[in-house]
Amino acid sequence: MARAGIDTSRNRRASAAKTGDGSAPAPSSEVRRVVAVEYVRRMRGASQPFLLRCDDGGLYVVKFRNNPQHVRILANELLAASLARLIGLPAPLPAIVEVPAEMLEKSAKLEFQIGSRNEPCLPGAQFGSRYPAGSEALRVVDFLPDRLLRRVPSVESLFIGAYVFDKWTCNCDGRQVIFFRSDEREDRAYSAALIDHGFCFNDGEWNFPDSPIRSFYPRRIVYESVRGLRSFEPYLSRVENLEAREIKECVEAIPGEWCGDAPDEAAHLGERLVERRRRLRQMIIEARDSALRPFPNWE
Repeated sequence: MARAGIDTSRNRRASAAKTGDGSAPAPSSEVRRVVAVEYVRRMRGASQPFLLRCDDGGLYVVKFRNNPQHVRILANELLAASLARLIGLPAPLPAIVEVPAEMLEKSAKLEFQIGSRNEPCLPGAQFGSRYPAGSEALRVVDFLPDRLLRRVPSVESLFIGAYVFDKWTCNCDGRQVIFFRSDEREDRAYSAALIDHGFCFNDGEWNFPDSPIRSFYPRRIVYESVRGLRSFEPYLSRVENLEAREIKECVEAIPGEWCGDAPDEAAHLGERLVERRRRLRQMIIEARDSALRPFPNWE
């Protein structure tokens, strides 16, 4: 299913955004391919990812095909990260990480802990998310107190855009965000990146069990600026105006071995995403009218 490179016009919509690794979006949608060269440490999460250094010098949070959750977690991560970057959201750069068998043989820590037994990671093509740390001077956290959260650049726009994205992709997990800063930065403000998209498209089910009370970030202060549907721009219009071809090309970049027993279902997943663009506004209105009342300042 994967192709060597895909040339789309996604960068015209994302040109004003910054990605999770602090760089501007890539000029094309070609999926980066790198080779893992060094084990760094375990990371938290139910899929039991690992932080690996790769041959481009970067660090990547790597999820393996035989992770304890589902192989489609990898497909979901790649597709969701590509779509998020397509509409200008700050998602880390995704990559296909080739993990050589020789590296696994030398790294005994590259194994899953499943109950009382250990299971070795499989070699081959895995999903990698570029980690925003390149030096000891960079601090990465997953929680900020309100006073620091409010100082994150464009924080309200970021979380409103993430909400639009999560409604569209039916993210069945809570919104995960990391915050990072350099200790050398004078204003000491954190930047943010959207991570952990494995439960978009409802995990390995690849369906859309929508609920008005799903997709919210638990810190409701990020929605204080919402006054109406116009508050969800520009991300709402960016999703609605995506071309079916662009979505299809993101789907086609998924390696077939990441799609489980029915790889042909990926094409249907792309078709559903195309259809769902037109339902976004109604889904947001239904959320507004839910018992949660998540947008207290909606006029």
